[in-house]
Amino acid sequence: MLKKLFGKNITEESFVSPVNGKVVPLEEVPDPVFAEKMMGDGIAIEPTDETIVSPIDAEVVQVFETKHAIGLKTAMGLELLLHIGLDTVNLKGEGFETFVKAGDKVSAGDKLVTFEKAFIEANAKSSITPVIITNYEASEYTLEALYPEKAIAGETQIFQVKKI
Repeated sequence: MLKKLFGKNITEESFVSPVNGKVVPLEEVPDPVFAEKMMGDGIAIEPTDETIVSPIDAEVVQVFETKHAIGLKTAMGLELLLHIGLDTVNLKGEGFETFVKAGDKVSAGDKLVTFEKAFIEANAKSSITPVIITNYEASEYTLEALYPEKAIAGETQIFQVKKI
């Protein structure tokens, strides 16, 4: 069943980069949970700065207590996970500051989280940031990923999802 937004059926959505950096395939993430797409499909970004913005107009459905990840839900019903770094849950929120809470409505480009990149790189496995659609089903959607060398947060398109 398609979601309705402004009286129109939504059948495709475009996502912009949530952080400045280089977009890479999930398979290059040095963690099998992401690289083998166990949590869903998407891309990852090697960040060059410290601000995470919303990649799409959405509702914030979860802000992890440890501030290392944000869950969003789009108008089409896609559930998106922005996971800042690898093994960052172990930092227990240190090095992160959130600017949203569950229930907030956000637009593409709205600031969600800032993080201390140097601290994360010194105290966690990596600062690479997977952007995952956790309810992605290949039988229901197609995902076209783009891999720009230099993505600009809130501007550069990183992937598009279409309902089949």
